[in-house]
Amino acid sequence: MVTVRAQAHTLEGFAAALILLSGVLFALQATAVTPLTASTSNQHIENQQGAVAEGVLAAAEANGTLAPAILHWNSSGDRFIDSGEGGVYENANSAFSATAFGETLNRTFGDERVAYNVELRYRTVSGGQGRTRVVYMGSPSDNAVAASRTATLYDDDRVDGGSRTLETVASDPDREFYAGDADPDGPLYGVMEVRIVVWRI
Repeated sequence: MVTVRAQAHTLEGFAAALILLSGVLFALQATAVTPLTASTSNQHIENQQGAVAEGVLAAAEANGTLAPAILHWNSSGDRFIDSGEGGVYENANSAFSATAFGETLNRTFGDERVAYNVELRYRTVSGGQGRTRVVYMGSPSDNAVAASRTATLYDDDRVDGGSRTLETVASDPDREFYAGDADPDGPLYGVMEVRIVVWRI
């Protein structure tokens, strides 16, 4: 004979089973592998590459190799020394690796199947913003990361393989530097933002 008490125990059992099943389903949905799961590992790789790029720039600033790399300029040819047809370096094996900063970038990213672009941003004499490419390896992918650092240039910094100062180049109508003198009356030439964009190929 079924009693009220037995019916209550049966209903409690069903309710407990339903709660347990709901909890299991919720847990499975929370940990399910979806097409977006891979993005977590991609994000980790991007974070790693960004941190490495930041480290390379910080080290170059600390050891004094950042400014010489952006002064590796041929003022009579209006291009970086021994650069490609577009006036920029196009790959890791270019003459850019003759600079200590370029060598560090190639050693850090060249063997890891990671491409990078190096670009300079600076304030123009008219107050706008100028941009100059140093290294261009192509259009960055959607998972590219960027890091930047500033480098200060002075009038007595040397270009043309060390044969001329920025002040000399600025006063010579036959020669040109990619950025104009932002402080013609003082010793400062300009502050350049060196920006690296890194992505896996």
